[in-house]
Amino acid sequence: MEEKTCSRCSERKKVRTENEYKALSNRLSRIAGQVKGLQKMLDESAYCPDILIQVSAVTSALNAFSRELLGNHIRTCVTNDILSGKEETADELVDILKKILK
Repeated sequence: MEEKTCSRCSERKKVRTENEYKALSNRLSRIAGQVKGLQKMLDESAYCPDILIQVSAVTSALNAFSRELLGNHIRTCVTNDILSGKEETADELVDILKKILK
């Protein structure tokens, strides 16, 4: 099976701009902090609804991270591949969307 890569990817690795990397990394750092906060709330026997509200905040943050990453992927890898004639990338995108939009 042939591996799919875009012109900005190498061995299924993505070459990101410094700004793209920084934005995604900052989001993940904030999410990690939120998850640590959940553990602290659990350790301190916080009230269940309070924990659930924070879980919802983490879920929203992860969804925002996914949207940003997907948007970057479509604007770079998918667009470049399709413009260079690699139309199978559209099928890969559809498969990804099926998995993440369950």
